[in-house]
Amino acid sequence: MNIREILTHYWGYRSFRPMQEEVIKSVLSGHDTLALFPTGGGKSVLYQVPALAQNGLTLVVSPLIALMKDQVNNLKERGINAAALFSGLHARERDLVYANATNGNTKLLYVSPERLVTDEFRENLPYLDINLVAVDEAHCISQWGYDFRPPYLQIAEIRDYIPRVPVLALTATATPEVVKDIQKQLKFKKENLFWKSFGRANLVYVVQHEEDKAGRLEKIINNIGGTGIVYVRRRKKTVEYAHHLRYKGYSADYYHAGVDMPGRNKKQSDWMKGKTKIMVSTNAFGMGIDKPDVRFVVHLDIPDSIESYFQEAGRAGRDGNRSYAVILYDKGDLLTAQEQLDTAYPGISEIKRVYEALGNYFQLAIGSGGDSTFEFDIHKFAQRYGFKVFMLYNALKFLEKDGYIALNDTVKNPSRLHIDVDKETLYRFQLEQSRLDDFIKLLLRSYSGLFMQFTAINERVLAQRLNAQEKDVVSKLNYLQKQEILTYIPANARPLLTFMKERQESKNLYISEENYHKRKQVQQTRLDAMLAYVQSNSPCRSIQLLEYFGEKNSGRCGFCDVCVRHNKLGLTKKEFDGIIQKLTPLLNAKACSFEEIADNLKGVNQQKLLEVVRFLLDKGKIEQDEKQRYHWRESS
Repeated sequence: MNIREILTHYWGYRSFRPMQEEVIKSVLSGHDTLALFPTGGGKSVLYQVPALAQNGLTLVVSPLIALMKDQVNNLKERGINAAALFSGLHARERDLVYANATNGNTKLLYVSPERLVTDEFRENLPYLDINLVAVDEAHCISQWGYDFRPPYLQIAEIRDYIPRVPVLALTATATPEVVKDIQKQLKFKKENLFWKSFGRANLVYVVQHEEDKAGRLEKIINNIGGTGIVYVRRRKKTVEYAHHLRYKGYSADYYHAGVDMPGRNKKQSDWMKGKTKIMVSTNAFGMGIDKPDVRFVVHLDIPDSIESYFQEAGRAGRDGNRSYAVILYDKGDLLTAQEQLDTAYPGISEIKRVYEALGNYFQLAIGSGGDSTFEFDIHKFAQRYGFKVFMLYNALKFLEKDGYIALNDTVKNPSRLHIDVDKETLYRFQLEQSRLDDFIKLLLRSYSGLFMQFTAINERVLAQRLNAQEKDVVSKLNYLQKQEILTYIPANARPLLTFMKERQESKNLYISEENYHKRKQVQQTRLDAMLAYVQSNSPCRSIQLLEYFGEKNSGRCGFCDVCVRHNKLGLTKKEFDGIIQKLTPLLNAKACSFEEIADNLKGVNQQKLLEVVRFLLDKGKIEQDEKQRYHWRESS
């Protein structure tokens, strides 16, 4: 099948979205390619279609375990063989993934960056027939990116093993500086960027200074209607706002990483199906969720970067209909945002202290524990060692990004089963152990693929079909495992922590002080840009966001809060922009009285000119000196 036939056969689409086909053809021609597509722009198709158009296996590197699992499940439902390697998998599961991949039974293999650099993966790499390496969330490879992860820097090392295999890098949020760095770090043979405009004509951006956020939120919900997401920083706030909205009669729920897995799945499902209209959440909600009819995304706290804000706001209006992205803030939020940044970077000594406590907590000797996974309750751990939870969380994320540990707290882990013997051996076992014959037949009838891969099972459903108790099913599965007939992994919905390397002495833990401070300064720069966006009154919100990502010639949207204020001046968009274009260089060059301005801008209606000057004066973009002359403010 050609690429269009593949798209239609597996995804049901008759044609590609703009620029998808060009990227796919670039990859299939063997060119290293960077695709800069906004959130919801259809990035996964860019490597999934080439994977099916070629012999061999496509390797997909992604840091998002929940998203990896969702994509693997979606691909399997479409009849495409896919698998994933990430922290927390049972050793037998990993062995089976490698076996299927090396035998040609897998078309797409998803790998987390920390798994990619293990000795186990490097030993299997020569036996994998790789046709493409896709690097998702590619901004993570750049120290200038908003989510830098050092293990990403080692991705390029595998290119020495597969020198003729092209790399496809994908990201939804990258500044021009990051775009160049991605291609450099991934060792592109030559720069090759496919860039899709970040402009969203249907998305209205609004920023409002508001002391009564709850009251304003209600007005937004009433005026806009439909489904929405409300983002806050703290878990406690998700509960408070959700309860407030319910009290006021709205269909609302809350979501954060502290909710147990069955609870999170239920909340997400109810929201996706429209049973719940409004989800109040931390940023734990939304990644990988593609609900097209989200009419509004409201931030009640200031995001820590324009990149993260743009991604979260971009979850609104994916169906192309008018939608709103709103930030509500007060003066206290500006201070809180800075405090959050400061606490997000615990001291290096604190990070080392957390690492040492982890080793003691899990009773690991120095030099042991590599690739070991443990159940991990962050609150119990914090209580035992006297850590503040927020500091601890950030220290753990720092250790994770540096590749020392891996956290897995958002992935559903149902019970899994694999039959380890061949069909003939199993048949002989059934004859010898006739009391288990009906149970084994039930397993084979209930689940397909048990000989090929680990398959999710449900002990409760099996018990109902056997007319037995669930504990009896578990007992039979454990017995079969002892007889080495199968491998049974019970369900685990608790958070997991994996040591990616053998435990080291904390004094030998390498955390570059220079890189630490550089990363903090980069984050400070991003926060400063976010705070400037929130407090700005000009230009158009869309223009500000697009310019941040390198789009310099976009026009006013006409609908954001800035444009609405401009429209109230009685000027058309063309008139306002024209006056600003002439006025800016004049007042940047020298201070002028209004008469001098009017004299220099001959042909401009003086009343309209006066309205623009008043507007700029009100918004603090220009100021007057003691001689009543206007000049552009230096801070602007």
